[in-house]
Order: sequence, then C-alpha cells, then structure tokens
Amino acid sequence: MERRESRLRYTMITLAPSAREHIIRMLEKKSSVLGIRVGVKGAGCSGFAYVLEYAYCVEKYDTVVDCQQFILVIDEKSKSFLNGMEMQYTRRGLNEGFEFVNPNVKNSCGCGESVYF
Repeated sequence: MERRESRLRYTMITLAPSAREHIIRMLEKKSSVLGIRVGVKGAGCSGFAYVLEYAYCVEKYDTVVDCQQFILVIDEKSKSFLNGMEMQYTRRGLNEGFEFVNPNVKNSCGCGESVYF
C-alpha cells in the first residue's frame, strides 16, 4: 500500500480519507458484516449506477481489497468499470454522500444518478 497526497491507494480503488472514515463508522453499527461491496448495475438514463451494499460473504470470482480495518468486495463484472476510481464522501449543505471520481466514465446523466462507460 502506498501513500499519495493523503489518499490511500489500493489495488483498483482509491479511498479519500473522508470515504474511509465514513465506511468505518458505517461498519461499527453492523456486527456480522465483512465489509462493503462496491459495484455497478444497469440503471438510470445513462446506463449504469454505482451500488454500495454491506458485504456478508465473498463469492468465488469476487476481488477482495484489504483496507486494513475493513474490506471492499468487487464483483467480477464491475472490476473493469471501477479500476482507477476514487471514492470520496462529501457534505454540501444538507446533502451528504459518496462521490465517485471515475476516469472510465464517458458521460453521465443530467441528474448525476447514472453514468455511461
């Protein structure tokens, strides 16, 4: 694991400190969870949407990224879409949530809920 500009770089995804801290807080509330499952699914007006779920198990072809205090689980189909992505957790006014900075995205919809690769 190498450090770059206070960001933690893992195999395929970079976590900003804000995202890492928020994930740790989320997992403290769940005792039987292994980590967070990150992926994409077909949805929205541009084609794909990011999906974050609690990971209760690891499937045969999943990629597991060790983040020291938790793991990220990435399914086989999502790996190529997520490679090189940075996850951030942002707060703007009353809104807060994960933000995905992904160099693989070619376009996104006007509402920002879906992306096209």
